[in-house]
Amino acid sequence: MYKRILLKLSGESLMGEKQYGIDESRLQDYALQIKEIAGMGVQVGIVIGGGNIFRGLTGTSRGFDRVKGDQMGMLATVINSLALSSALEKSGVKAKVFTAVNMAPIGELYTKTKAMEAMENGTIVIIAGGTGNPFFTTDTASALRGIEIEADVMLKGTRVDGIYTADPEKDASAVKFDEITYDEIYRRGLKIMDLTATTMCRENDLPIIVFDMDTSGNLKKVMSGEKIGTIVHN
Repeated sequence: MYKRILLKLSGESLMGEKQYGIDESRLQDYALQIKEIAGMGVQVGIVIGGGNIFRGLTGTSRGFDRVKGDQMGMLATVINSLALSSALEKSGVKAKVFTAVNMAPIGELYTKTKAMEAMENGTIVIIAGGTGNPFFTTDTASALRGIEIEADVMLKGTRVDGIYTADPEKDASAVKFDEITYDEIYRRGLKIMDLTATTMCRENDLPIIVFDMDTSGNLKKVMSGEKIGTIVHN
C-alpha cells in the first residue's frame, strides 16, 4: 500500500451531470472516497483542475490574453479546491487549502515543508492555483507537487477506467492497457497528460495510476492494490 499519494482530479468530472460548475452529489462522493482512504492511514495531497469553470486555452481562443486566461483558470482551481475542502470538513476530515500564489486568507501560501507537516498530522492537503505560472497545466502542477511532496504515486482520477490504444469514447476497438511504460506512451503518442507533466514524472520516477474516479469505491480499490485502471512506470 502507498503511504503518501498525490491525487489529481479533473475539473470536468466535478460537473457530474451538470453542464457547468459543481455537481454537489459528485463532490460529496469524492469527499467520502477520499475520507475512506485517509482512514486507512494514507497521507493525501490533491490537485484539482478548473475546466468545469474556466479553461485558459479556451479563453485565449475567445480573445483573452493567454497570461490572463491562464490566471483565470488558476482561480477556477481555487474555487474547486475550496469546495472540496468544505465537503471534506463536512464529512469529518481535516483539510487545508494551499495556494501557489499569495491568496491569504483564502488559502495559505504553499511550501513543501508546510504541506508535508499538514499531511503528517493527518490533514488532507489541497494545492490550488496550478503552478502559479501561465503556460502550465494542472497536470504539470500535479506532477510538480507529487514530486515535491515525495508522493509514492500519482493517482489520476478521470471518467475513463484507464489508458487505451485510442479514445474509448470514440473508437469501439480501443484496447485497454493494464500497465504501460513511459517510453511506450511517447512511442504511441498517447495523451494521458501533457508532455511536460509526463516527462517530469518519468524523469523523477513517479508512477501514475489512471483510473475511473467517478465510480464510488474505486479510490479505495486502487489503494488496496486491486488491478483497476492503468499503471504507468519506467
